[in-house]
Amino acid sequence: MSRELLLLVDALAREKNVAKDIVFAALESALASATKKRINEEADVRVAIDRNTGDFESFRRWLVVPDDAVEDPNVQIGLSDAQKQVPDVQLEEYIEEPLEPIEFGRIGAQAAKQVILQKIRDAEREQVLNDFLERKEHLVSGTVKRMERGNAIIEVGRLEAVLPRDQMIPKENLRVGDRVRACLMRVDRSARGPQLILSRTSPEFIIKLFELEVPEIEDGLLEIKSAARDPGVRAKIAVKSNDQRIDPIGTCVGMRGSRVQAVTNELVGERVDIVLWSPDPAQFVIGALAPAEVTSIVVDEEKHSMDVVVDEDNLAIAIGRNGQNVRLASELTGWAINLMTVEESRKKAEEESAAIRKLFMERLDVDEEVADILIQEGFSTIEEIAYVPLSEMLEIESLDEDTVNELRQRARNVLLTEAIVNEEQLETVSEDLLALEGMDKPLAATLARANVRSRDDLADLAVDELMEIAGIDAQRATNLITTARAHWFQ
Repeated sequence: MSRELLLLVDALAREKNVAKDIVFAALESALASATKKRINEEADVRVAIDRNTGDFESFRRWLVVPDDAVEDPNVQIGLSDAQKQVPDVQLEEYIEEPLEPIEFGRIGAQAAKQVILQKIRDAEREQVLNDFLERKEHLVSGTVKRMERGNAIIEVGRLEAVLPRDQMIPKENLRVGDRVRACLMRVDRSARGPQLILSRTSPEFIIKLFELEVPEIEDGLLEIKSAARDPGVRAKIAVKSNDQRIDPIGTCVGMRGSRVQAVTNELVGERVDIVLWSPDPAQFVIGALAPAEVTSIVVDEEKHSMDVVVDEDNLAIAIGRNGQNVRLASELTGWAINLMTVEESRKKAEEESAAIRKLFMERLDVDEEVADILIQEGFSTIEEIAYVPLSEMLEIESLDEDTVNELRQRARNVLLTEAIVNEEQLETVSEDLLALEGMDKPLAATLARANVRSRDDLADLAVDELMEIAGIDAQRATNLITTARAHWFQ
């Protein structure tokens, strides 16, 4: 019987082109399944086949868990009971009891055969998938085999892939038999057997299409740095040349637009803007907003945003239909873009100056004239006045040396007083608030002054309340409140 089993394993391994170990594992699983039918369907059975002789042994086993955590006595055993049988057994280990092996010739059950065949089918599918993934083909091509609940099942060589409805370009209507290109988005191993999940709407898809149409990208002479899409309508890609002799935009467009047209046809008429990438974020944003012309731009590194000023004639172009142009430019560059007219920009600058003027007049005890001089010279915080090199402040023609030294001393006194007050406030703040991810001491002190002194106090706030109290942006406020509330749901 043992020899017969070894011959069966050898034959199945060759016929199905899978490793012998996989066939052995399938047989062990089938034998375990048949043994459970004989003793107890709920039991945990392990079968071990000797790879050299074909002999096999069967064991019933129980997982060792804490005494108060035994939920199913069929497969679990408390630690104290387990140690009566095996003194040195530990938690999460198994104790086993030998079973009388069932006759292999009497398995006969169709179920056992099905287990073996299913395991081998799964192994075959996994092998084909691994061979495919090793080729690193991110852009795949296949035929629509059938439609299931709006999703397209695509035949890609010996594999089946799924193109979900929400990953299809909105205007396209795929039919059985159509040839389709798509980008490999992920491998879903949760379904029955691993499945390739495809996308025709992801930014990666347009990048792969340009790589296919533009040989200079594969050669490393050109590089696509980023892409943003409104699928089926409009897209933007940012390109960079690694060779000064090559015009990146012209190369991607191709002779008489042939290359970009080929991509557009594949994307069901999606219009593509090709933008010159720049290491200077402001220059990159200006290019991304084309065809709108930018009047001026102010970069806020801390908030990772830009105030972009355009004249009235260019505002509608910069925004685009339904905000499409500015949204795609923001996605392409990774910067939040705030579009405004010249008038709006002037008004915002006046409001900011008024706030800074009020701060200087109140905290430094100076008149409006001195506050305006400081603003005109580029000062916007008390810290800058306190710690900017003395030589720079002495260059201000309107202020003499005594005035400069007095301003610096007042600024430092203000900061020292604030630091003392903050330390006093921090003593009233709970450890769980201070330890919160995204929290820092200055922010905690500001919150304490508004009687927000614990994690739960913070969790009770609305986002707009936190923004008003702390003077932080919506994203940071949202993250802090979400983190503060996390323990409520655990």
